[in-house]
Amino acid sequence: MDSFELNKILGAILGTCLFVLVTSFAANAIFTPAVPAKPGFEVAVKEATGGEAKGAAAEKSEPIEKLLQTASVEKGATVAKKCAACHTFEKGGPNRVGPNLYGIVGEKRGEGRGFNFSAAMKAKGGTWTFDDLNEFLKSPKGFIPGTAMGFAGISKDSERADVIAYLNSLSDHPLAVPAASK
Repeated sequence: MDSFELNKILGAILGTCLFVLVTSFAANAIFTPAVPAKPGFEVAVKEATGGEAKGAAAEKSEPIEKLLQTASVEKGATVAKKCAACHTFEKGGPNRVGPNLYGIVGEKRGEGRGFNFSAAMKAKGGTWTFDDLNEFLKSPKGFIPGTAMGFAGISKDSERADVIAYLNSLSDHPLAVPAASK
């Protein structure tokens, strides 16, 4: 290859680079977006008034003892299907992301079951009572801050009662349902 041929190739490459550079400068000059003085968007949040706070207090849930009187084990089994992604329910069943829940009602919280519970669950201690299960199923992170359970909770009172009745039925010795206080 002679030097003239090499000069033509290098000239073509240099010309292409020069064209791309000039085009880039021109595009930036034409299409430059305006930079806002304050970056981001302002999100309007409705402030809670005193009237809404009273409405929230009036929305207090029914006592679990009263709800358990009409709870359905069959409906609880249906609602508990959402839990089956992380938990098993059969006797001697394996642990998954969460522990096996057979016989959980009345058992110690954060112990045994061959499961590595979160530090928050271990620190809470105690046993799983009907009231504790109700509060935990309503808002796991609200009842035990720092729990590893990534479930938002069951907001409907009757569904929580059904699930608790179902969990209570999954035991060799189910606990007696407490009498509803008047």
